Amino acid sequence: MPPTDPLVQRVKASLARAPRLEEKRMFGGVTFMVRGKMCVSVGKGRIMCRIDPALHDAALKRKGARTVVMKGREYRGWVYVAAAAVKTKRELDYWVRLSLDFNKQAKASG
Repeated sequence: MPPTDPLVQRVKASLARAPRLEEKRMFGGVTFMVRGKMCVSVGKGRIMCRIDPALHDAALKRKGARTVVMKGREYRGWVYVAAAAVKTKRELDYWVRLSLDFNKQAKASG
C-alpha cells in the first residue's frame, strides 16, 4: 500500500488536525499514529480502526464493518471497514472520529 494511494491520502487529510500525527508502514499498509498510539491503518481494500470497545457491537452494524481477527482471535475495539463503505467524506469521517475519540483514552500498545 503506497503512501500515495487515494485512500491513504483521504485518511491523512481527515486526520490532518490530529495532535502528534505520525505515519508508519505497518500491517501491510500505512498506519496513522496519534499521540503515539495506533489510530487508523489503511490496507488493501480496507481501513482498520481502533475504537472504544464499548461501541464495538454498534459499530459492526454499519455497512462494510467487521471485527479484526488475527490468528483466530477476535479483537474487540478493532474494526476493519471495507473501502467501499467509506467512499464519501462523511462515511470516512465517521470512522476517523470514532478512532480519534477513543485515542484520547487508549493505552499505548507495547
